Amino acid sequence: MDTGVHMRRMSTPGIRQVNNSRDDTDSVVSSAEFASYTVHIPPTPEYQPMYMSIETSNAEKVEDLYASNSLFTGGYNRATRSFLKEKMTDSVSNHPQMAGMNGSMCEIPGCDAKIMRDERGEDIVPCDCDFKICRDCFRDAVRGGDVICLGCKEPYKGLDMAEPEMNDGRRVSSGGMSKRERRMSMIKSRMSLKRSEMDDFDHRNWLFETKGSYGYGNAMWPKEDVDGDDDGFGNPQVLHDKKWRPLTRKVNVSPKILSPYRLLIFLRIIALALLLMWRIKHPNEDAMWLWAMSVVCEIWFGFSWLLDQLPKLCPINRTTDLGALKMKFETPSPTNPTGKCDLPGIDIFVSTADPEKEPPLVTANTILSILAADYPVEKLACYVSDDGGALLTFEAMAEAASFANLWVPFCRKHRIEPRNPESYFSLKRDPYKDKVRQDFVRDRRRVKREYDEFKVRINGLSNSIRRRSDAYNACEEIKAAKLQNKNESGEGVESLKIPKATWMADGTHWPGTWTGPAAEHSRGDHASVIQVMLKPPSDEPLRGTESTSPIDLAEVDIRLPMLVYISREKRPGYDHNKKAGAMNALVRASAIMSNGPFILNLDCDHYIYNSQAMREGICFMMDRGGDRICYVQFPQRFEGIDPSDRYANHNTVFFDVNMRALDGLQGPVYVGTGCLFRRTALYGFDPPRVKEHGGCFSQIFKRHRSAATVASTPEVSLVENRFLGMGDSSQEEVNLLPNKFGNSVLFVESIHIAEFQGRPLADDPSVKNGRPPGALTIPRQLLDAPTVAEAISVISCWYEDKTEWGQRIGWIYGSVTEDVVTGYRMHNRGWRSIYCVTKRDAFRGTAPINLTDRLHQVLRWATGSVEIFFSRNNALLASRRMKFLQRIAYMNVGLYPFTSIFLVVYCFLPALSLFSGQFIVQSLDVTFLTYLLAITVTLCILAMLEIKWSGIELEEWWRNEQFWLIGGTSAHLAAVIQGLLKVIAGIEISFTLTSKSAGDENDEEFAELYLFKWTSLMILPITIMLTNLIAIAVAVCRTIYSIIPQWSRLMGGVFFSFWVLVHLYPFAKGLMGKRGRTPTIVYVWSGLIAITISLLWVSIKPPAGNNQIGGPFQLW
Repeated sequence: MDTGVHMRRMSTPGIRQVNNSRDDTDSVVSSAEFASYTVHIPPTPEYQPMYMSIETSNAEKVEDLYASNSLFTGGYNRATRSFLKEKMTDSVSNHPQMAGMNGSMCEIPGCDAKIMRDERGEDIVPCDCDFKICRDCFRDAVRGGDVICLGCKEPYKGLDMAEPEMNDGRRVSSGGMSKRERRMSMIKSRMSLKRSEMDDFDHRNWLFETKGSYGYGNAMWPKEDVDGDDDGFGNPQVLHDKKWRPLTRKVNVSPKILSPYRLLIFLRIIALALLLMWRIKHPNEDAMWLWAMSVVCEIWFGFSWLLDQLPKLCPINRTTDLGALKMKFETPSPTNPTGKCDLPGIDIFVSTADPEKEPPLVTANTILSILAADYPVEKLACYVSDDGGALLTFEAMAEAASFANLWVPFCRKHRIEPRNPESYFSLKRDPYKDKVRQDFVRDRRRVKREYDEFKVRINGLSNSIRRRSDAYNACEEIKAAKLQNKNESGEGVESLKIPKATWMADGTHWPGTWTGPAAEHSRGDHASVIQVMLKPPSDEPLRGTESTSPIDLAEVDIRLPMLVYISREKRPGYDHNKKAGAMNALVRASAIMSNGPFILNLDCDHYIYNSQAMREGICFMMDRGGDRICYVQFPQRFEGIDPSDRYANHNTVFFDVNMRALDGLQGPVYVGTGCLFRRTALYGFDPPRVKEHGGCFSQIFKRHRSAATVASTPEVSLVENRFLGMGDSSQEEVNLLPNKFGNSVLFVESIHIAEFQGRPLADDPSVKNGRPPGALTIPRQLLDAPTVAEAISVISCWYEDKTEWGQRIGWIYGSVTEDVVTGYRMHNRGWRSIYCVTKRDAFRGTAPINLTDRLHQVLRWATGSVEIFFSRNNALLASRRMKFLQRIAYMNVGLYPFTSIFLVVYCFLPALSLFSGQFIVQSLDVTFLTYLLAITVTLCILAMLEIKWSGIELEEWWRNEQFWLIGGTSAHLAAVIQGLLKVIAGIEISFTLTSKSAGDENDEEFAELYLFKWTSLMILPITIMLTNLIAIAVAVCRTIYSIIPQWSRLMGGVFFSFWVLVHLYPFAKGLMGKRGRTPTIVYVWSGLIAITISLLWVSIKPPAGNNQIGGPFQLW
């Protein structure tokens, strides 16, 4: 067979790859089982690779700036339009990445437009004579065939300034390659080695397969560079002596704790079984109804405890090595001589919907913490989803982008933590601790003053927009009146109705939601909007100057990550699927604009508390076996909660006990925020290496799993064949792509790019499915108008029609807890997830500390669990790819609300026992007391051991137990009823957003804790409390005055009533308000409930000697 040597472009700047193979490397090789040799040839004075000399043309820079400075709108049956914006807000920013034309004036007579500026703030001019001409004037000149500069009268140098041609809807650069071809050039150069070859290939040896002295034939530089310094690259033994360092490490819980913990679980299971057997064999003949209810409830409680406890058998901890991450991806190496960052990109999603309930200042602080994160600037992109389409949110984000010009470099210069300005300036600790720079005090004082002014501007935006809109609307009304007066007929002319529009700062209509709703400008009816607030940064660091900042930033990189505002299209008659639909719109738009292989989603009130949190998450994704990880979930930590944590808002038992335990199985569940996703996992693909696990339901649901496997196999093979280069796909398979992902060609083409860039680094033979080092060091491609226009089309309301978005791809629809369902689908396909607990909290947010808001939050979660139980996402129907204990954990997620039915009955049983004078057992037998004592003691010891290995406190565990009963007797039962109504009667459930506090400094601390807001969810817990209190009083009085007191039955009933009341104590404190100022409605309801209970009991058991209600007091 013929052999040949082929050369191809590499992604690493300044390095060319030479492969000796038998196939054409420009095509995708489906079965290559050979690779004679592969070497890297570094650039030399004689050899300069062609692509190193290719620089971004001025035309491309202008296109990039035009796309970044324009607001794009469009939608269903509407043309996509771009509006060049001279300013976003009334304030002015001088940062070169900030949207808004702030360059010099065009020198063409009669033109008042401004020319563009590059990433360093310098004017972009097409000619060396520095004649200033705006983009539109230059394009007009090019279209007319005039290529002579109007300043120096000389022809423009270079053909790169010509109008870019469009080839099949894709922009073509001066190099003759389409934008996608340039992005894919480095992908093709890596596809000749099959996955099996990557697994067995020693990347530490391939660099030394030839021997030469300089450049050609030698993959390494000489031992000494031109300055005579030894860089360590000349000796191949360096890499052999340097051990491969893993990025993460699993830390098992100490056997001294875990072994007794597992043994006690086993012993408690035995004790529960013995107790239940004894209870069934020894009924209470005097009160069979009481015995039957108690036994049924206890059986369910035992089953529920088992579902909750079994997944806790394998808790683990994990740690990361950030030093190893930096060494592998950001340190000069043979494959990356320049030391450019080789880390994958991350797209960060921030979702908001209502600026009234989610204050713009809170969202702006979250955005600032993201822009200041310690991750390579060129690898980050932040997308803000405004599902309400409010101008207030738009301008608040513009203000945040403007203030980031000062805040982000300040954080980098002085290593500020946390990087949320509101949290940082509110710290009660000494802000000058560990600060060594002498100018820190001056810089901090200046930034604090700027932040105070920033807050004033944000808080005044609402009034500013209203005044501005009123002024413009008044002008429009005057113009309309003048036009009407000019009408000569003057008769039969109806008065013109001018809509009360909302106006932007540059005097144009806001395309989103107006303050006064109008046609195509209301919450459920508005166009798509995309605005690049901060353009993509340059590849090289950009240092500050005295003229651009009030503080000294000469040694600080002032670049900012890309920031994009997105509001998806909404139209009447379309189901927009709330938050899940908004997140899927962000997935598609980001794939078009930046296509980061990983996605971090945050709520608008959850900010980055640890600036290195993303690096810790990437450690898991880039480590050995990381290609099988679908997401890394971080724990949720909260601020602004009362010290006693009255309503268990911290939820530490769930985040530090349950989630750590699930990490030892197949991974934690997805909880909606603070989660780093693999993009291709969201696309519904299977992991590279799938394992199947048998279980107790494997035979029962074998047919269901087989059907599911057959249905999913063609889709997976289609993806691998089409995108990963593992084979050829037929035309029928290609035609199925719009049915899966929609009709966007750019989106479909971005999938395999994201898959390749998300692979771990193949720097060791043990790394499976890796990518070669240095593959991601190429600069990010610039934006252009067609790209943003494509992003507009993929967020239109019609795009998901007849596709699998929300069914198998992206965030899953059909549940108010779309987060749990989305994570379940990934685990069901065989992916695993990771729980990343950092030493310093990764993210922090706010939680409702008000009792009513907390109950409504729990109601929403519980309702979603009920929906999951009655859907095809029930864990009973899971595939064999899900581990058995992981299946048990998901079963518990769907079943825990139903425990409320038995819990409510059990909370009434002590009162019924006291009223009737009976007990759940015939007598307090020694055997019964022994079993009860064993169960209680083992429960307490298990709790102590959980506290030991999880690190939580005893008070936190007890608060969780209290709120379990509070939520179970209120929100959980309501969730079961609502879920049944939805399943049986088809009644949809609507929920309101949880309000986020803006942290008003004038309010008293924890004022919301004492704010009482009545809700019907409080009726049942109040009834339980009053019933038990009345029952205790009645039973005590009856026992004291009875001829033969039954003290044993009294003590048993009082003990269980006291158990109920102690658990409801935080609820009672919430009803009493601050300093005992109980609202009147609580007294009214308490009185009504007490009277009702008394009348019911008298009706059921009248006083002795009279069988009628009222005793001797009868009217007849």
